[in-house]
Parts: sequence; structure tokens; C-alpha cells
Amino acid sequence: MSLWSGVRRELALWREEGRVLPVWWRDDDAVAATPELDQLAQEARAFGLRVDLAVIPCGLEPTLAPAVAEGPFRALVHGLHHANHAPADRKKAEFGDTRPLSDRLIEAHQGLATLRARLGGRLLPVFVPPWNRIGADMAPGLAQIGYRGLSTFRPRAAVEAAPGLLQLNTHLDPIDWRGTRSAVAPEAFAAQTLRLLEDRRTGRADAEEPLGLLTHHLVHDAAIWSLVRAYWEVLMEGPVQPVALEDLLPQGPTPTP
Repeated sequence: MSLWSGVRRELALWREEGRVLPVWWRDDDAVAATPELDQLAQEARAFGLRVDLAVIPCGLEPTLAPAVAEGPFRALVHGLHHANHAPADRKKAEFGDTRPLSDRLIEAHQGLATLRARLGGRLLPVFVPPWNRIGADMAPGLAQIGYRGLSTFRPRAAVEAAPGLLQLNTHLDPIDWRGTRSAVAPEAFAAQTLRLLEDRRTGRADAEEPLGLLTHHLVHDAAIWSLVRAYWEVLMEGPVQPVALEDLLPQGPTPTP
């Protein structure tokens, strides 16, 4: 029996019930045009998908802008430096609550301004905190300085992280970060996908939140790409609807300088 058979059966239930699964793809740590970014573009095009690149503002190289403009990409703001400011006894974070809120908001604004100047209309005002960690006090300020979305990891607890700030998370990561740093076990990845789908269909999770795949193109090996490919091959059998984030982001007031 195929390890994806459970996911296929679950998707068949979605079809029977007339449901459609919104999906999206976020890829982190983009800084430059590289062979790995070329492969990401190739993989996305093979499935007719777009990838939302979380770009590190202070790592941005001139080659990235044309690559984003020409590829199946939009850009998001991935912190500022992707630097760890957490104490030694805390998990890594650039925007955790151990730093003054004012400092964090200044840096978030710098990241947004930098990428707007360099990437223009390909940039979406969505904040992606490095390591998917952010102080709970930051969301209202992000909305005030011009962000319209916040993306971390795991199913969202609410549609908005703050008024005018959409919460749009990712849910699946194919990399075994704490072990081999290659692909996670395919059986476990398929089982996790199945649980996420079941939770949406049965009301245990927000079925309106697009199911997000999180990748890191710069560190992918053949096994990781193979797992990503298998995931999209199954999901694209339907019923899925890839989403464009700009169509979901709320309109907000004029940002505070």
C-alpha cells in the first residue's frame, strides 16, 4: 500500500463533500540567485505553483531581484539580519520578547523598507520571523508600520494576529533539522499531512487557513526534493486551490513612519 494512500482517501472525502483545500508554498532564507533557487523555480513550475520567498533584507544580493521578477515568486520579509538575539537558555529568535519592543519594530520596519526599495511590487508586506518565533507583543505594531500579514509555523489560533494583520502559517516541513538534516521519514511526513487534512475537515482546525509547505531551498538534497515532489504530486490530484497571498491580505490604514 502506498504511504500516501491515506492522504488520497482523505482527499477523496473532501471531493465527496464538495470541499476545496487552499494551499501555499513558503521558502525561507533567500538572499541571491543560485542554482538552488533555479531548482526551486523549476520544481514550482512543474506543478503550476508559486513560491513565496522569505528574503533576508540585510543579506540581499543584487542578483535576487531579477530572479524574483522572472521566476514564479513573490517576496516576504524574513526578519532583518536573521541574527539570534535570544539568551543562551532560550530557543533562537531574532524578534523574541527578550528585546525591547521598540527595537524590534524599528528593525521590522527597516526590513520592510529595504525590500520595498530593492524588490518593488514583487514584495508582499508579510513578516516572517526567523526560526518562526516572535514576541506576542509585536503583532499590533507590525500592523501599524505597514505589514498586512504574519507567517510562522503550526495551525493558527485566529485569523488575525492583530487587527489588520492576517495570520497565515506554514504547517509542514520536509527537513529533519534535529537529526540527519536530510528528509524526514516519508511515512511520518505523509501521516502528518493526513492529520492536518483530517483536522480541517472535522473542524479541529481552521479549514480556511491555506495549508502551507515550508522549505529551505539552499539546504535541500535529493531526498528532500523527492519528498517535496511526492507531496505536491498527491495534493495536486485535488481538490486544491493554490492561493495568492495578495488576494488574502487585508487593507489597512496608512502605516506609521
